[in-house]
Amino acid sequence: MQYHVDGDLVPESEATVNVADRGFRYGDAAFETLRAYGGDVFRWDAHADRLDATCETLGIDHGLSRSDLRARVDETLAANDLDDAYVRLSVTRGAQQGKLTPRPVEDPTVVVMVKPLPRGGVDGADVWDGPAGVDTVETRRIPDAAIPASAKTHNYLNGILARRELSETADEALVCDVDGFVAEGATSNVFFVDDGTLHTPSLDGPVLPGITRDVVLDLADDRGIPVETGFYEPEQVRRADEVFCTNTTWEVRPVARVDGEAFPAPGPVTADLADAFDDVVEREHY
Repeated sequence: MQYHVDGDLVPESEATVNVADRGFRYGDAAFETLRAYGGDVFRWDAHADRLDATCETLGIDHGLSRSDLRARVDETLAANDLDDAYVRLSVTRGAQQGKLTPRPVEDPTVVVMVKPLPRGGVDGADVWDGPAGVDTVETRRIPDAAIPASAKTHNYLNGILARRELSETADEALVCDVDGFVAEGATSNVFFVDDGTLHTPSLDGPVLPGITRDVVLDLADDRGIPVETGFYEPEQVRRADEVFCTNTTWEVRPVARVDGEAFPAPGPVTADLADAFDDVVEREHY
């Protein structure tokens, strides 16, 4: 595989960063997980907007244009002859010696990593082996007053601790905020269907504004599915009719079990939205 590191394509075995890089030392970096379908990045502008917002939160003025970052992504896909792929774009404050307090960015580190994924869309294949099992965990989502959930940084310790609690049959953690309300999965947004209404935790809580989450909410609106965002207790998820998770890689992944409670996977609303998502990908990329 060829990765893009600081402006150059290099073999995976030679793709390294400085040990003094603040992304490595402190998690002082922004990143986006992207999905390429048919050689083109899905919802690039939305991902680029979120990357800009994270960099602004961290104060990383990297000085790179959106078109330059996109060019590096496209070059990496082309170098690996990939049309359908996972893409990770990272921007760090760069290597700085000394103190925790950051200095202005002089030489940011920019890395693009890719790996092949199956074709998406109507004729595509899911990247997951089957519906997910979900466990509610004790680890709490960090409050926005500490680390804003909208900032997608290299520091994923919160999610790592949540995932370490999972049972052998679970694929994802159901993470609550400090008040006990459902926030999100360790790497996903959570949805549930109750009496025909689609529910998902509000962005007023510590919830990442997921790109796939936004697409699903738009699709639900287009299809006349009632939608409610709010603050929910785990028991409301366990009592739901259907549950599913979303993220860039999984797309729409049905959930078969939450804390031992079984669900149809996929249920009718989940299946409808998953098909609608595939239609969008097919129409826009193939």
